[in-house]
Amino acid sequence: MKKMHAELFVSSRRRHSGFSLAQLCILALLLCLTGFITPVAHAAPAPASIRYDAATRVFRIDAAGTTYVLGVNEHQQLQSLYWGPRLGAGDSFPQAKAMPEAASFDLPVTTTPHEFVGWGGGLYVEPDLKITFPDGNRDLALKYVSHKIDGNKLDIVMKDISREVYVTLQYQADAETGILRRSAEIENRTDAPFTIEQAAAATWNLPRGTDYRLRYLTGRWGAEWSVQQQPIHPGKTVLESRRGTTGAQNNPWFAIDREGGNDQEAGGVWFGALGWSGSWQISVEQDQLQQVRVTGGFNSFDFGYRLQKGEHLQTPYFYGGYSSHGIGGASRLLHRFEIDSVLPHAPHPKLRPVLYNSWEATGFNVNESGQMELAEKAASIGVERFVMDDGWFGQRKDDHAGLGDWYVNPQKFPHGLKPLIDKVHSLHMDFGLWVEPEMVNPDSDLYRKHPDWVLNFTGRPRTEARNQLVLNLARPDVRAYVFNFLDKLLNENDIAFLKWDYNRNWSEPGWPAVAPEDQKKVYVDFIRNLYSILAELRAKHPSVEIESCSGGAGRVDLGILGLTDEVWTSDNTDAYDRLLIQNGFTYAYTPGVMMAWVTDSPTWVNQRTLSLEYRFLSSMQGSLGIGANLSKWTPEDFATAKKMVAQYKSIRETVQRGSLYRLITPENNSEQSVTESVSRDGSQAVTFAFLHSSREGYPFPRIYLRGLDADATYRLSTLDGKLAPDTPASASGAYWMHRGVDAQLRGDFRAAAFTLERVGGGTAEK
Repeated sequence: MKKMHAELFVSSRRRHSGFSLAQLCILALLLCLTGFITPVAHAAPAPASIRYDAATRVFRIDAAGTTYVLGVNEHQQLQSLYWGPRLGAGDSFPQAKAMPEAASFDLPVTTTPHEFVGWGGGLYVEPDLKITFPDGNRDLALKYVSHKIDGNKLDIVMKDISREVYVTLQYQADAETGILRRSAEIENRTDAPFTIEQAAAATWNLPRGTDYRLRYLTGRWGAEWSVQQQPIHPGKTVLESRRGTTGAQNNPWFAIDREGGNDQEAGGVWFGALGWSGSWQISVEQDQLQQVRVTGGFNSFDFGYRLQKGEHLQTPYFYGGYSSHGIGGASRLLHRFEIDSVLPHAPHPKLRPVLYNSWEATGFNVNESGQMELAEKAASIGVERFVMDDGWFGQRKDDHAGLGDWYVNPQKFPHGLKPLIDKVHSLHMDFGLWVEPEMVNPDSDLYRKHPDWVLNFTGRPRTEARNQLVLNLARPDVRAYVFNFLDKLLNENDIAFLKWDYNRNWSEPGWPAVAPEDQKKVYVDFIRNLYSILAELRAKHPSVEIESCSGGAGRVDLGILGLTDEVWTSDNTDAYDRLLIQNGFTYAYTPGVMMAWVTDSPTWVNQRTLSLEYRFLSSMQGSLGIGANLSKWTPEDFATAKKMVAQYKSIRETVQRGSLYRLITPENNSEQSVTESVSRDGSQAVTFAFLHSSREGYPFPRIYLRGLDADATYRLSTLDGKLAPDTPASASGAYWMHRGVDAQLRGDFRAAAFTLERVGGGTAEK
């Protein structure tokens, strides 16, 4: 799966960058050698199976617990036939037949559940591809031409009925999770350029039904990852970002199940996620025959990609899966897939170290002595990575100046960064640094020298946000500048980690340096260059890890996750708010990449006061970081933090790599929240329980665990908080799952955590 991530990168860059094909091939080889592209080498279940029945012209894809079936119908169109639980090996399908028209208003081209359809004829549902040709024609009728099966990969070639427009649909099945990755490559073999006005990666078709429910994620800065749900009715719901980046307002993830089934662990769920870090769109549509289809890819708003003769455009990846075990099962499949097949170094990404970040302690007022003092304090509680945030470069005294001038500030660090880095290393921590490579302040040497390097429309105002503008990374010279300064920074300093920030969305997305008809390519080429910079940096500096940050969750998706090791979840670090924020995050993304900081109390968000223990337990559900001002801590605070950091290290692998169960969600203003993580081998389970406020003397709800071996014996240990006095020291998995555990939580903002360790009986491995 990782190999195909690089193939997308190479294919998409082949004719649209300053790299030669030979250079790209060398880069891809470097990526393989350095581990960025890692073949899935872990013990796998039965391989995915792709079969083609020549008699019926039906393709069947089987992987894990899922079957996906499509066929070529009598009009040579590719038609979806089935997507759901795995079928029997002997089950077969007849040849696909186009759906009948629904009166003269809805012809078969509209009512048929297409795999990928061009806009033309009488099509009124969302098309996958829309093209304008030089002669003004906009009709596109794609027909099946050929196919190729290679292991777990299927490529199907389609072509327009008269013009030399080819589309290759690409499918790849993951044997362990059943998740199917789809995309499309569009090729111009005509004698003239044409303009692609809309391009999806794929359309997913669900069985016909009227009782479907849609889940999706919304938010804003400081309040990301809100889980929304609504019935699917006739018409169309559009999830999107027009911001040039993924955006916190919608995330490119969806899940669909049947209404009336609210259990986290029961019922069928179809789910998907788009791997694209630019403007994107997912439409969920119920048509005139009550069929539901989900189409996703580039956002068609303000989109236009002129494709010259011989050029290709590769769409993003659109991943889809099915779970028979509710939304909880769907999340666990995605988590497993992300860890094993998407993240750098998959299937063995590194565990996230305990991190300290100096931002809240110092803001922009960083200097050598102050950072050294903080590093000593951080090391004393067991921190493994020290990160210096904004303010170390250029003339950066506040957010009004300096972005773009990436030299070490000589007043703050007269001897460069080396003395600080050496100090951090002497304390047995590695060193990380904050950067915001895609931005520039108008008050900077870079902008004064290159005002044309930003996104802009000639003669129009340049909208600032956070006193900064967006560099046009689609430009080859800007791409070279960004890569070169980062490469130089990493060559000259022993830096293990970059916190890569991105603190505003696009405005005036013009590209005056190219022809007007090519300017809208900026939506694709900007992101392709971002990906190529990250890939090349990882190839040259394979030990460096990177965090994707965008004022919180502004750039989290399966595209950026293939090139970064972790993501910043939200600027809102209020430990109570984070229960809801982190809950929503885990519907789509693994806790193993979810940065969660312990910061000062009260926070700026709500002025709410929370105990240090509560704040730690909230953050220990993800990748633990500490962002508090350690200069204000008491000796008791340091003792508590040292104890809890050590506890986290003992459960870190289970939290970051294990199977997550949402036993009680904090949704719908719930007074309680309980999560459980079970290690991959089933030897450990970790449970976190939180109470907002007691009411009328009622006890905290009994906690019924999941995912344990019923016949095994587990020993219980309390990390923090109190359990009922009659809680046994050890019992069977069946006991913990069916009799349950009582946590003694009373008062306001209370928390507890405990572990179960398998000590005997049952199966050796889950």
